Amino acid sequence: MVFVCIISNTNDILIKCVGGRLSGLEVAFFRFLFSALWLLPFMLARGKGSFQTKYPRVHFVRSLLLVLAMAPWCYGVASLPLTLATTISFTTPFFILPMAKIFLKEHVGWQRWAATLIGFGGILISVNPSGAAFNPMAFALVASTVMFASLDIINKKLLTEDESLLSMLFFSALGTAVLGLIPALLTWETPTLQELGFLALLGGGGSLILFCLLKAFAATEVSALQPFRYVELMLSAIFGFIIFQEFPATSTLLGALIIVPSTLYIVFYETREQKKKKKAALASGELQQAT
Repeated sequence: MVFVCIISNTNDILIKCVGGRLSGLEVAFFRFLFSALWLLPFMLARGKGSFQTKYPRVHFVRSLLLVLAMAPWCYGVASLPLTLATTISFTTPFFILPMAKIFLKEHVGWQRWAATLIGFGGILISVNPSGAAFNPMAFALVASTVMFASLDIINKKLLTEDESLLSMLFFSALGTAVLGLIPALLTWETPTLQELGFLALLGGGGSLILFCLLKAFAATEVSALQPFRYVELMLSAIFGFIIFQEFPATSTLLGALIIVPSTLYIVFYETREQKKKKKAALASGELQQAT
């Protein structure tokens, strides 16, 4: 999980390096194009069957959401301090909560609503819209986080278990590159060889992050992994200072102090509730067998 945090910070650094000249739309396009190219040899090694899918609509929806998520993320990261971008990225659970209530009809207790409202307060403090140094691109990061939350809801509602992880990664990357091509052409600047190298690393890093995350989730509970994500906040502050001479604003640090415990509470609360449901289901099954 620490490795994931390092790769994630490295990807944001790469976005800042190329995002000064290339548009966020173009960076997002190349990110997924190279991701698909990195995955292609593994698809070929598995044979023609790996290129067949039963769920083209699911992949289309996921690809569309990825375009809508990555483009504003690239614009925002290129314009804002790494620490602020990382802090805002932690707020995904706050947006998942109301979506789960509306679209998945999940029961949401008052504890999670309270943690979410407190977390939104942390977002406002971090973004600091009334401050003299306010950058409107902060809202691009918030919009991106909303799209990533929507993607999580789609995954939970539509994805099935009989499609391989490799196929899902490949088709999503390829679909996102195809959908992102025309918007990228509208703001096109031909990348230099160095920029192409950075973009290739960005695409490979994106696929590696998801692979490592899924491996980590398979090895232990999500709640046990969540605290490791906050290593990313520390690393973003260190890398931002060393590479870009950025120092976290007071508002960013104060917002992080609110957002971090709020997201931790939501994750641990959900894990506890899931354990209760599993125990209740097991007890019910044992009771039925006994009768």
